[in-house]
Amino acid sequence: MGIEVGSILDGKVTGITNFGAFVSLPGNRSGLVHISEIAYSYVNDVHDHLAEGQEVKVKVIGVDANNRINLSIKQAAPPPPRPERRPGPRPGSPNPHARPEGEHRQARRPGSGRSFTPEPVQPRGPASFEDQLKQFMASSDSKLSELHMNEKRGSRRGGRK
Repeated sequence: MGIEVGSILDGKVTGITNFGAFVSLPGNRSGLVHISEIAYSYVNDVHDHLAEGQEVKVKVIGVDANNRINLSIKQAAPPPPRPERRPGPRPGSPNPHARPEGEHRQARRPGSGRSFTPEPVQPRGPASFEDQLKQFMASSDSKLSELHMNEKRGSRRGGRK
């Protein structure tokens, strides 16, 4: 059987490196499974997923001009099921169940018999990467404009005689 792109073959791991694993293939050939093609999850250390001498099923994903064979273990098997997403509001969309601002539910302290209005919960920090990026960009812009203004002031002082 020839080694063609798209073929699924059985092989044996012959060597492990920081960037992937070498696999022996039928016909006395060998190929490389890059670390990014070992598993659908993040692979920090190849040794956590593979061992020398381990039998693996691989898919040929490329053959370069030097006849080096690029392989994938993760593409040789179906992807794992994705976790179900619960329907709900998307980030950034208004919450239809939210109370109008300033309106609080009255709560009772256990055993006191009196009600109190809890303090609104303040977010501890940006909730998403986009929020963190916006905060960083605003801070960066502020610092850059301050630096730019200081440079202008300095050039005026030194430029006049």
